[in-house]
Amino acid sequence: MRRNGAPRAAIALAATTTLLAVLAACGDGRHGGPSRHDGRTGAAGKAADSPAHRGIPGVGERLARRIPADAGQVVAVYGEGRDAPDSKVVLYTKRGSAWQETRSWPAHNGKKGWTADHHEGDRRSPVGVFTLTDAGGVLPDPGARLPYTRDASFAAPRWWAESHWHDFDYVIAIDYNRVKGTPPNDPSRPEGDSKGGGIWLHMDHGSGTSACVSLSRAAMEYLLRTLDPDRHPVVVMGDRADLES
Repeated sequence: MRRNGAPRAAIALAATTTLLAVLAACGDGRHGGPSRHDGRTGAAGKAADSPAHRGIPGVGERLARRIPADAGQVVAVYGEGRDAPDSKVVLYTKRGSAWQETRSWPAHNGKKGWTADHHEGDRRSPVGVFTLTDAGGVLPDPGARLPYTRDASFAAPRWWAESHWHDFDYVIAIDYNRVKGTPPNDPSRPEGDSKGGGIWLHMDHGSGTSACVSLSRAAMEYLLRTLDPDRHPVVVMGDRADLES
């Protein structure tokens, strides 16, 4: 009995840890289903045909200088306001020394908006520049270039509002308080639990999230197939005022 007890305990611990990681992820539905901001991210992404820019439009020097020199792809998240849950996501690709807008989509961020000092449970998305290194989800790999972990444990618990059940069908980990090179639902938090974690790009449910950024399924599939680890993608995110400062 003792010989079998350790593996069983390890399996139980692993299952509990994975569930806690999903519960800690954003968009958990604890504040109910869609809000009055419903429906903005259902549309397919808009292809861009804009001129190239030397810098990322709407991003000031403070954050621009935090974009690594070798970054060739930037996912910019423009929040509509410091306390607003609505945002716009734009993918920029570097062409020579200039940035070209490639695609854009409506999106949602934290229910209570944005913060430069994110903490667990504050319902605000963190402002900053973060690398994008790992992806995963409930659904099969759609052709992702980033390392992709398919695992049923990503599934949202069925006691959450039904509108949230598919939130984590596809996710891309935002490297905020996490260990790069691990699956998005790895629970490790190097800066401590109080700083929050489990912050992802994931599928939208029609309203603000706990701290993540959510987009339509079409947008997530496009990003998964496009973000290339050889181009060192990053996300630059925040409300427009913070981004420009």
